Amino acid sequence: PHQICLTKKNVPTMKLAIAALLAASAAAFAPAQNGKASTTLSMVNELEIGATAPLGVYDPLGWLDNEPETFERRRAVERKHGRIAMAAVVGVITHNNHITFDGYLSPSEDLKFSDVPTGVDGIRAIPTAGLLQILFFFALVELAWMPASKYDGDYGVGWFGDNIKNPEEKARKLNAEINNGRAAMMGIMGNMVVECMTGQTMYEQYAAGHISPFGDGEGVF
Repeated sequence: PHQICLTKKNVPTMKLAIAALLAASAAAFAPAQNGKASTTLSMVNELEIGATAPLGVYDPLGWLDNEPETFERRRAVERKHGRIAMAAVVGVITHNNHITFDGYLSPSEDLKFSDVPTGVDGIRAIPTAGLLQILFFFALVELAWMPASKYDGDYGVGWFGDNIKNPEEKARKLNAEINNGRAAMMGIMGNMVVECMTGQTMYEQYAAGHISPFGDGEGVF
């Protein structure tokens, strides 16, 4: 039987999960602070990053003209959310293929990593203490390790440890990152929406040949 994505029973857990996500992203959406350091990626033009044909610089609301001072922050938010979404997509694919850690997620509750369901229902299986640990980790990342106020997104780790000095190569890799991040944001949202629509996880959809969410679940259409 298919599981419904949200029931009254699961509301408290989902509220906690949503609160954790909101708290983790709060710093990224906080108003700009005075005296923040400006972007250090002077070797590349940030306006050209992500400006891909045929759209070029896509600004349908005219923010670049009306609010040019907010571009740096909005680009930082886009970059960070793209990075998170890319990690999420990799995690979804990995977990849907039943690749998990050995051992226990919660020894006190006799909960193994392999017991956590795939798909959106997985978060409901995590104990409250585990969700709080995730929240505290996000807070550490946002406030100290990779602070949201550092708009250039360069945290000194380089590209797999390599500090790229060639402007053309750096621009190419930054373009790849931001465009892959955009695709990942659409991908992870689409995955969650379609799972709620069909009641099937990614693995179950592919295993059943159920590619279209508008079909009857018996084939591509």
